[in-house]
Amino acid sequence: MGLIVQKFGGTSVADAVRIHRAARKAIDAKERGNQVVVVVSAMGDTTDDLIDLAKQVCTVGDREIAPPKREMDQLLVTGEQVTIALFAMAICAQGHQAISFTGGQIGLLTDESFSKARIQSINKQKIFKELDAGKIVIVAGFQGVTSDGDYTTLGRGGSNATLVAVGAVLKADVCENYTDVDGIYTADPRIVKNARKIEKISYDEMLELSGLGASVLQTRAVEFAKKYNVPLHVRNSQNDNEGTWIVAETQNMEHIVVSGAALKKDLTRVTVKAVPDRPGIAARIFHSIAAANISVDDIIQNVMDDNTANISFTVEHGDLHDIKPIVEKLVKEFGGTTAAIYQGELAKVSVVGVGMRVHTGVAERMFDALAKAKVNIQNITTSEIKISCIIDKDHGPIALQAVHDAFDLGKARA
Repeated sequence: MGLIVQKFGGTSVADAVRIHRAARKAIDAKERGNQVVVVVSAMGDTTDDLIDLAKQVCTVGDREIAPPKREMDQLLVTGEQVTIALFAMAICAQGHQAISFTGGQIGLLTDESFSKARIQSINKQKIFKELDAGKIVIVAGFQGVTSDGDYTTLGRGGSNATLVAVGAVLKADVCENYTDVDGIYTADPRIVKNARKIEKISYDEMLELSGLGASVLQTRAVEFAKKYNVPLHVRNSQNDNEGTWIVAETQNMEHIVVSGAALKKDLTRVTVKAVPDRPGIAARIFHSIAAANISVDDIIQNVMDDNTANISFTVEHGDLHDIKPIVEKLVKEFGGTTAAIYQGELAKVSVVGVGMRVHTGVAERMFDALAKAKVNIQNITTSEIKISCIIDKDHGPIALQAVHDAFDLGKARA
């Protein structure tokens, strides 16, 4: 007997028919002799609808007020609570036992970072008790509670983090992530028409792709999987086809120079100009931003001739509302000619592959492809297994197709 943790995203449980179809997959896994835990997201567009409703309530005249993050989490966790009950009912209607739990009911404790909480612990005893009683256990994804009992959410794609965290705690044999696509692709198939499904990819490659715009898996979910060596299988909820396996790196993976390409849209570059050029200034800036739980990347510092420096970094456009007050406060504290400039309408195109460690010429090949596509590169960042370029948002789809083709990612591997 094995232990399988399955996760079904919003489109996979969008209506009663799809809930029954997903429930059947859980039942099939149990009938094969496995213990089964299912993590579910809110139905369809429920989360987006709740966010829109909050915006309506928080709009007074022509002024839109940011809703308190604690209250937003109180609101958003209701979406998954609907799904878990309906999913358990569907399993019972098909003649099997099931029980549903919210994040709080399984003791999924998080920190107090509302809207972006991080998982700290899970009480596995309660889950095992129900599994040992022969039930399929349904768990609400995306949510947890603080030590004080406040609801929290885990950020966009947080149900994936729940999937892998539960799998790690239970020492599951596999975590199956059911989505509306057949697996992980070499690029977003909605943009790149010749994108190809990847059969197997390493944790490190998936970690980079997730952070660079591939939306199938949340970055923290992949981090959990790598840390606890939990095999992840990304599959289509509408069929029984083999999907993409995300596993530990093997030596054969280095033969493939680039495994995938990604596009991250809706970025904003923040430039703090004329800051004092002395030790501790950069630390002060990024400490203030980190304290607000805002992620930044693509940091560039240029030293000027007048003993000042310009520090630029990119953030997701959705974080601009939160980061602006922090940056403006720092500008006032630094005084002098220090100023902040915000440039939106940016995107980031990237290529990823563990083969970059042992192959040369990857950067030249990527830059040449962008040049031929007449895409201007504004910033470049690299790591051991990735190259990223900041570009105009409007050039994003063209750039993604260009680099995808430059590395022949659409061709089947031998």
